[in-house]
Amino acid sequence: MRSSATRFIYGALALRPGGSGVQTYIRELLNELPAQLLGADLAAVVQKDAADELPPDVRPITRPVAGGAIRAVLGALPVGSCDVVHGLDVDLPLITRAFTIATVHDLSVIDMPSASSKFRALGEQRLIRHTLRRADLLIAVSQFTADRIKAVSGRDAAIAELAPGAWARPPSESAVEAVRAKYSLPEKFVLQVGTVEPRKNVQLVADAADRLGIPSVLAGAGSTGPNAPTSSIGLGYIDVEDLPGLYAAATVTAYASRYEGYGLPPVEAMACGGAVVASAVGALPDVVGDGAVLLKSTRVENWADALRPLVFDPEARDALTENALKVADGLTWRRTAELTARAYRDAGVGG
Repeated sequence: MRSSATRFIYGALALRPGGSGVQTYIRELLNELPAQLLGADLAAVVQKDAADELPPDVRPITRPVAGGAIRAVLGALPVGSCDVVHGLDVDLPLITRAFTIATVHDLSVIDMPSASSKFRALGEQRLIRHTLRRADLLIAVSQFTADRIKAVSGRDAAIAELAPGAWARPPSESAVEAVRAKYSLPEKFVLQVGTVEPRKNVQLVADAADRLGIPSVLAGAGSTGPNAPTSSIGLGYIDVEDLPGLYAAATVTAYASRYEGYGLPPVEAMACGGAVVASAVGALPDVVGDGAVLLKSTRVENWADALRPLVFDPEARDALTENALKVADGLTWRRTAELTARAYRDAGVGG
C-alpha cells in the first residue's frame, strides 16, 4: 500500500485528559506519527471528552465517556471502513476486514493476576490472549514485553520503546520552590510516585526511608488512603505540571515495584533531573541503563544502603542525575514513531 492511500484508525479509548502512563504513550505517539505517515488518513477512536487531546492531523471518532467493562465493550465495536486498525492499548474491534495491529504494554494480568480482582483478571486475560492470537502485527514497548509475548503466545513482536512525556524536563528553581511551598514538603525526603496497588512495593520505600531517619513522601492515587504506609506523607493525586518540580525537589525518587513492562515513571523522574533508585524488574534494567540505581533485593537494609549515599552525599547524587539526563535525552517519541512506522512497513502496510 502507498501511505498516501492508507486509512488508519487507532484504538485510543484509554486516553483521558491529562492522563499519564499508557495515556502518555497514546498522546505522544499520535503527535509524532503524522510526520512518519505523510499523506495517510489518520483517525482515532476516543472518549468524547478526550477528543481535544488529539493533534490536528488525527480525526476523532468519539464514543461515550466510560470505564471498565463498558469501555472494553466500546473498544470491541466496529470502527468503520479503513485499511489498518491499531489498538494502542491491546483492544481491537471484534469485526473488521482491516489489517490489525496491537500495542502490548505488559502481560502483568497473566504474569501477576493477583494484582487485580479475580473477575477483572479473568476478563483482561481473555482480552489479551484473544489479541495475541488474532492481531496481524504485535508491537511491544520493550524487549522484556516482547520476550513475554513470545513465551506466552509463541509470536514475535516488533519493539518500539517509550520515552518521557513532553512535560518531563528539568524545572526552574522557582518552579521547585513553588512545589515545595504548595505541598509543604520537608527539606529532605524520599519520594515514590504511583498508584498504591499490589504491583508497587511502597511499604519497602517507606521502611527504608525510616531506617535512614528521613521522611518518605508518597504521591498518586491511594497515597492518602488506608493502604498507604502510615509513616509516609501522602500527597494524593498530583497535577502533571507539578511533577517536574516534585521530582527535582525530592532528595531521591524511589520506585519499588514487582513488575514493569517498561517503567515510564522512573524514566520521567530521570528526565526531570531526579536521582532514582528502582527495582531491577521487567524492562527497567534495559531502559534506565546507568541513569538509575537498580536493586534486585527487596530487603529494607539493602534499599537503605542504596539510598544512603544519594541522601547524604550531594556529589554522588549529582553524578547520578547527570547520567540520568543523558539516558533520558536519548529516548524520544520521534524515535518511537519511527520504529512504529518501520514495523508497519515491514508488515507491508503504511507505505
